[in-house]
Amino acid sequence: MNINLTDPDSVKELVKKKYGEAALRVVTEGKTSCCGTAKPLHAVDPITRDLYVDGEAALVPADALLASLGCGNPTALAELKPGETVLDLGSGGGIDVLLSARRVGPAGKAYGLDMTDEMLALANENKLKAGVDNVEFLKGEIEDIPLPDNSVDVLISNCVINLSADKGQVLREAFRVLKPGGRFAVSDIAFRGAVPEQIRESLALWVGCVAGALEQNEYREKLAAAGFENISLEPTREYKAADAREMLEAAGIDVEALGAAADGKVFSAYIRATKPF
Repeated sequence: MNINLTDPDSVKELVKKKYGEAALRVVTEGKTSCCGTAKPLHAVDPITRDLYVDGEAALVPADALLASLGCGNPTALAELKPGETVLDLGSGGGIDVLLSARRVGPAGKAYGLDMTDEMLALANENKLKAGVDNVEFLKGEIEDIPLPDNSVDVLISNCVINLSADKGQVLREAFRVLKPGGRFAVSDIAFRGAVPEQIRESLALWVGCVAGALEQNEYREKLAAAGFENISLEPTREYKAADAREMLEAAGIDVEALGAAADGKVFSAYIRATKPF
């Protein structure tokens, strides 16, 4: 498949295809992975495994946990309060939306936004299984959020913004929908310093949450350019080439040759910012 990684439409169609397939794997096989492998999520993927504690996992349907393709736990990061309105960008199977709904309570509201029909269908099934009423899943793109200005208290996302080919637009939209004083609290993948071009050019790794990521300082700069303040980026999990052997080999990358050039360059982070009053 020839995909131009600098073309937003090409990237969007690729992401939609791959994440639609991931949702169908949950339904038909009970397994999926951010990196496109066919093994159970928690078994192989160094990015997505072991993100939710047992108490949280018990609060959501099993399919919501299986469909989690994230790199962190933004519901814990966001410190949600009863009565708040929260929006999850790229909500997938709905795990972070369902957990958020419980945190904000009946007086609050949790929105999930996704562009993939298969993920939205799975999320709505999980909503019914979870028995929560303060949840709404919306179809749309994170570059064009279908909510009014100043309508959200907290914006979360879990390893999705890195998949957009226009991250500046995503962050400007996030700023627009947040209320003054609103909180941006996402988990995402970032790079530290220069990264081998072989990783950035890998189509499989783009869809697998890595190659589309920003360098950490560039992430901060884009948030500031969108208008955010109090910006912080806290690394939570660092990846070595050996940790992602299956993912890299599937992309045709020689793990041994890559070695030290990639080790420690890729990491998950909690990224926080606020919209000024």
